[in-house]
Amino acid sequence: MAPERSSQKFGPERDATARAVNSYSTLLKSVRDAGLLKRRRGFYISIFVILMIAWAGTWSGFLLLRDTWFQLLIAAVMGVVLTQFAFLAHEAAHRQVFKSKGMNEWSARLIGTGLVGISYSMWAQKHTRHHNFPNVIDKDPDIHTGAIAFHPEAASGRRGVMVHVTHKQGWLLFPLLFFLGVSLHLDSLKYLLHQRKVEHRWVEIPVIMLRLLIVPVLVFSLLPLGMAFAFLGVQLGVFGFYMGASFAPNHKGMPILPTSTRTDFLNRQVLTARNITGGRFMDALMGGLNRQIEHHLFPDMPRPYLHRASGIVKACCDELGIPYTQTSLMSSYAIVVKYLDDVGLFAGEPFECPVVDQFRPH
Repeated sequence: MAPERSSQKFGPERDATARAVNSYSTLLKSVRDAGLLKRRRGFYISIFVILMIAWAGTWSGFLLLRDTWFQLLIAAVMGVVLTQFAFLAHEAAHRQVFKSKGMNEWSARLIGTGLVGISYSMWAQKHTRHHNFPNVIDKDPDIHTGAIAFHPEAASGRRGVMVHVTHKQGWLLFPLLFFLGVSLHLDSLKYLLHQRKVEHRWVEIPVIMLRLLIVPVLVFSLLPLGMAFAFLGVQLGVFGFYMGASFAPNHKGMPILPTSTRTDFLNRQVLTARNITGGRFMDALMGGLNRQIEHHLFPDMPRPYLHRASGIVKACCDELGIPYTQTSLMSSYAIVVKYLDDVGLFAGEPFECPVVDQFRPH
């Protein structure tokens, strides 16, 4: 029998880990002392009111325009507004809005499930695992192998026609994002109907069914058949693309960690995340997801404070020698496409990672 591998760390490795742990504690105290973890209820209520006015405006436009192809513009705006609602639900789920856990959860459930049409329960369990294990193989659901293989080990398992598809997957990513909205709706229904234990299942099921039925019923009742299909296609396509294009730059193309990794919290969160530059405009466009490093380090930090925290975090990372990655939105897309195409080259080939040992416990 082979000897068991010790999980205890010794020497410089243990000292580096202890330093990172202590540094994160100091970093957390710094942002708390700066008041960056205080709730910003007024900010989020204002955002919610603005989005509700925009949502009501799109439906008013829909009813006024009736039988005209300008309805596709309304559909596109609906997709944008729904994505912004999804950002808001995401922030409530992270308890950024209210002090009360229950208020945050029910706000996320009502906005996410009732307005966006994505199950809060499904999102919460999936997103929690992502935050705990970002870019960790077999633990982060956001790099689970599906249409896209996000790491060479996954690509090497492709067979048949999927080998050829995976070779071009970088360029296929953005076209596939147009179908993400449909996928999220279907995954929500499957989760609520088939998952063994779901909190408040019998609240979410009727709410999400009503949400997913009422929009098509209205559209098909008031528009000609072809125009109705086009309307729903544009609305779902814009929603899916906007959602995916906001999440894709944050971790794709950053280091992938093996299942056995025992990297400390600070290194794990910073090394696997990428910030997107662009200031307050990008904060609004991406719902704060552009400050991905700070969001992962302090998940309950309200969006308005993330830009202030970034300077503190960067200074800490510079001191510790931890790479702090940030780039423009378009550059991030280019990096993601190239990374996925490089990963795709492993499709159908045996794979042995040359750098995995540096993340394995010794």
